[in-house]
Amino acid sequence: MERILVVDDEMDCRTVLALYLESRGYQVECAASGLEALSIFEDNPHDLVISDVMMPQMDGFEFCRRLRSIRLGQLVPFIFLSGQGELESKVEGHSIGADDYLVKPFQPQEILAKIKGQLERSHRMHAEILRLLQNSGFDRVKIPAETTTQDRKFLPLTPAEERVFWEAIQGFTNKQISDRLFISPRTVQAHLRSIFSKLELENRTQLVRFALEGGYKPTESAQGGK
Repeated sequence: MERILVVDDEMDCRTVLALYLESRGYQVECAASGLEALSIFEDNPHDLVISDVMMPQMDGFEFCRRLRSIRLGQLVPFIFLSGQGELESKVEGHSIGADDYLVKPFQPQEILAKIKGQLERSHRMHAEILRLLQNSGFDRVKIPAETTTQDRKFLPLTPAEERVFWEAIQGFTNKQISDRLFISPRTVQAHLRSIFSKLELENRTQLVRFALEGGYKPTESAQGGK
């Protein structure tokens, strides 16, 4: 289940948005200011951020700047959802690193489409980075799905978790992994939680980076036999 951080000082707005996104299968966490959101994200990074602009303590622009300045926040999709619809505000939002800018009041279908588009783009980007690195010959470690306990010293996962690992580092979504491995999305998410815990990671971005830095290259047997 992909995790979204909603940042807005208006409780009604963040509650309505959170309930809507949760009904669409996302896990949502909320913050009332940029300062609170930054603390939450640093403790447990999310897959996507939606933020208002005008907020107390730290506004959305400063929050976006600070988020982009930390390693874990550089690639996370970021969408502004603001009552400020002036061109200058939109330009500033994009110039400091936001991926999209929507104006309140919003249509639920539109923001859902934006979220899906940004998440798919993020998955494609990670998959393309991995493909380019593989094509460059950076494949010093190849671990098939079926390995011995001794072989797993660099990848301490069960065979089922390994199969999910190989699919996830290629950028496939939980639904795609579910279809490819013939398991439920809930099982995929359970395996991912276990993988993150065992590898001491927090999210998919860190998982892809772990794979890149470790030189893990999917083989035919590691991709569920496909």
